[in-house]
Amino acid sequence: MQSLRFGAAIVTVALALGLSSNEARAVGADAGSTISNTATVDYTVGTVTTTASSNTVNVTVAEILNVAVGAPAAATPVAPGQAAQRLRFRVENTGNGQESFLLTLTSVVTGDDFDPVAAAPSIYLDNGDGVFGAGDVPYVPGTNDPLLNEDGFVYVFVAHNIPSAVTDGQDGFVTLTAAARTGTGPAGTVFAGQGAAGTDAVVGTSTGTQTAQGIYSVQGVTVTATKSQTVNDPFGGNRALPGATIHYSVAVNAVGSGSASTVIFTDKIPAGTEYVAGSLRRNGSPLSDATDADIGEYETTPDPQVKVRIGSLQQSDGTQTITFDVTIKTTN
Repeated sequence: MQSLRFGAAIVTVALALGLSSNEARAVGADAGSTISNTATVDYTVGTVTTTASSNTVNVTVAEILNVAVGAPAAATPVAPGQAAQRLRFRVENTGNGQESFLLTLTSVVTGDDFDPVAAAPSIYLDNGDGVFGAGDVPYVPGTNDPLLNEDGFVYVFVAHNIPSAVTDGQDGFVTLTAAARTGTGPAGTVFAGQGAAGTDAVVGTSTGTQTAQGIYSVQGVTVTATKSQTVNDPFGGNRALPGATIHYSVAVNAVGSGSASTVIFTDKIPAGTEYVAGSLRRNGSPLSDATDADIGEYETTPDPQVKVRIGSLQQSDGTQTITFDVTIKTTN
């Protein structure tokens, strides 16, 4: 507020604006909204105070075309030959008016180790829960381009098949691009009359389009089993005679950077032998023969066998050694 003195008159000028001074939005004033400005003049002549108002001037806020695309923060682990592996992107309208966006997926990107193969469909629009599922809709350009309010966003899933020839540690890059349907170009480019409420649409600092890169990282893992045996016969030797005991030892290892899940070890009891009750062990620790709370068991149907449910297994877990004994039958 400013006060000016002219003889006996005191003149006060006040500005009335359409937006309060403390209102803050990430994208600024709404496109199509009106900013009004009216000045008032208060003055006193003698003992009479009078207020005069100026005409009101209005301006309609133009539309800014801005978009932000976010990719997964970390690489998504995959295995050779996997189908329909998905990455989740986030597309946000950072402009100041409602806008629809064209989505473009690029699966051949310079600088990676392999090219993921786009599945069919390759792009899905999330139904709002952020998790891929049956309610997510395949994207068809020009048909269901995401229409977002200012500061609105949508999760977008892209799906790729992983080639079977890839190897552990290789990365495959893909990109998702979102572009404002009204138009793109250098910042400041004007699309006359194409903004909200018939205003101009002006390209913002994002150039109206943005691209983000996601990564598929091959974390191949192979589980190996190496078996050895020792024989102790009834006469203190190592001959495979009736009544001799065969001690089996199987070394199970995960090789690679990934993690194998639901690893289950099974070994059928050889014909002509009988399982030695209570001999099953993992890494030297006894496992019960019964199907109970521990991870091991001896089963008699459909065929006699030992089983150990190892669970998840990574290379860092080291060798898992499974041992058990059988005796060579003494009668037919």
